[in-house]
Amino acid sequence: MALLIFSLDLKDHRMRFRSALQNKMGWMLLSFSLAVVCHFNVELFAAEAENLRPNILWITSEDNGPELGCYGDEYADTPHIDKLASQGMIYLNCWSTAPVCAPARTTLITGMYPTCLGAEHMRSMVKLPDDVLMYPQYLRQAGYYCTNNSKEDYNVASSGTVWDQSSGKAHWKNRKPGQPFFSVFNHTISHESKIRDRPHTLVHDPAKVRIPAYHPDTPEVRHDWAQYYDRITEMDALVGKNLKELADAGLTEDTIIFYYGDHGSGMPRSKRWPYNSGLRVPLVVYVPPKFRKLAPADYQADGKTDRLVGFVDFAPTALSLAGMKPPAHMQGNAFMGQYDTAPQEYQYGFRGRMDERYDLVRSVRNKRYLYIKNYMPHKEYGQYLNYMFQTPTTQVWKRMYDAGQLKPPQTYFWETKPAEELYDLEVDRDEVNNLQNSDEHQQILNELRQAQQQKILEIRDLGFMPEAEMHRLSDGGAPYLIGQNNELYPLKKILAMAELASSGKQDGEAELIAGLENQNAAVRYWAAMGLLMRGEHAVKQARSALHNSLEDSSKSVRCIAAEALGKYGDAQDVQQAVQTLVSLANQNQDGVYVAMLALNGLDKLSNEKVAPVKERIAQLPLKHPKLDRRLQSYVARLVERIEEKQSQDK
Repeated sequence: MALLIFSLDLKDHRMRFRSALQNKMGWMLLSFSLAVVCHFNVELFAAEAENLRPNILWITSEDNGPELGCYGDEYADTPHIDKLASQGMIYLNCWSTAPVCAPARTTLITGMYPTCLGAEHMRSMVKLPDDVLMYPQYLRQAGYYCTNNSKEDYNVASSGTVWDQSSGKAHWKNRKPGQPFFSVFNHTISHESKIRDRPHTLVHDPAKVRIPAYHPDTPEVRHDWAQYYDRITEMDALVGKNLKELADAGLTEDTIIFYYGDHGSGMPRSKRWPYNSGLRVPLVVYVPPKFRKLAPADYQADGKTDRLVGFVDFAPTALSLAGMKPPAHMQGNAFMGQYDTAPQEYQYGFRGRMDERYDLVRSVRNKRYLYIKNYMPHKEYGQYLNYMFQTPTTQVWKRMYDAGQLKPPQTYFWETKPAEELYDLEVDRDEVNNLQNSDEHQQILNELRQAQQQKILEIRDLGFMPEAEMHRLSDGGAPYLIGQNNELYPLKKILAMAELASSGKQDGEAELIAGLENQNAAVRYWAAMGLLMRGEHAVKQARSALHNSLEDSSKSVRCIAAEALGKYGDAQDVQQAVQTLVSLANQNQDGVYVAMLALNGLDKLSNEKVAPVKERIAQLPLKHPKLDRRLQSYVARLVERIEEKQSQDK
């Protein structure tokens, strides 16, 4: 626009120049006019430069923590990311919010905690409220060309067009001339599945790899860790190609660049677990000089920041960089751009159902300490997951535990959990020294516990409602709306019962038994769960009430009551409980989420209790677009376990 005006002005002034040659006053007029025009156009150019918006490039990699050279890992070989870090800044305390891919990506795409959307569970799919868009939709409305190459993998269904392109061919180069772009390139070479595929000729020397304190030191474990570093090097080369392509197009100085991993490493006890090892990811940010006003206050080339940031902050940050105020429903905080907010004191993490196994864990950290609340401490950390057990490290680790060949802290992963965990990340990088009972750490324990509970109430965390009940109440609508309705979801009462149930204390049975009569199904669910977690004495005391719960209007409550009676009741209790669970495991009759919960219960009963219904279990109908493969492996393993025991008894 400014160039066009300047061209027209010059044409006009050529005519004035001819007449000015004929009189002296013309020279004065010409000089004054040219000065005005030049000043006018300089201001236009300055205004346009002020309104220029940056391109934004996000380069992501899967299943890797900050095992990079620029983070001080001398075993790593990552020259391209290291070079980007030398030109930009690394974040030392970035959390993925979720320790597994789909919930983590759900956090990114919405700028909200999946726990409030009903989307915390792995391989689930829920609807968003009508007025909630995914962040690329806001950027597209602002004129950005948005591409995703190529993985989506969200737990929320999209409405309308999210990306201009989302495929293996999606690329910023396909935009209109001069159009700003927002582009994502995702690299899968470092994924969990790539650190265990064989044959593989190692490049990194397995003898030199560091083995974390919770893993046994075996050849299998060393090979997996070395191969993990090999894959990171391969991933780094792909990042280098993305950066070179941008540079070759002359766009590096017009583009704000993020490189980050999508959660911690794919090794067991990192991926899927809301420890620092599962949530801490590398984040390297480069801001070109022309856009330094959009950088955070502590930004410096080749710098580091200990500011706490997380995936829930990425969507509002992207909008802030584009000059857009993040919408009110986004729960994260922009850490760059026009709408940069003050640094946050805490970051939060979570774990829900992982494939076919139910669990509920919440975590929170400040710059030094990590607090974990296990709401289902009766479940082992390392519940069997078919996908996780394909990794050689997982297999040899479990075999050694079963053979009694391990000592703490290598035994912890295969045992039940404490109700609470507290770790000092400065001195305990592997998070194996639980400070829960340390007198000198009670103040920080209470502080982080309170912060975690406040966040649950603030965002209306839906994880405390049984998954099946959530889908029943939402009836195809957005579960988020159920969570915001205090009559349908009285969260304070539900959370209070969940806290009592999971407290680890051997009292409160009377309150739990009374809770079985509460009008809210989620309260009744946690009351039954609390009795189950307290064991034989509590279940016998509540025997009559639990039998009544086998007819509860909520099938989720029935599942937990049946598991409690099946595990701790007498022969008659066991028979009725097993029949109840097998009946509820028929997903054609009761739905996939009830079926999974019932199968979880059956799996916790001894072989002799479930052996009489082996054939019924083997014949269960298992068809579901997202979960059938995992349910099939679950049932197959349960039947295999029964048959192995029967074979041993012969």
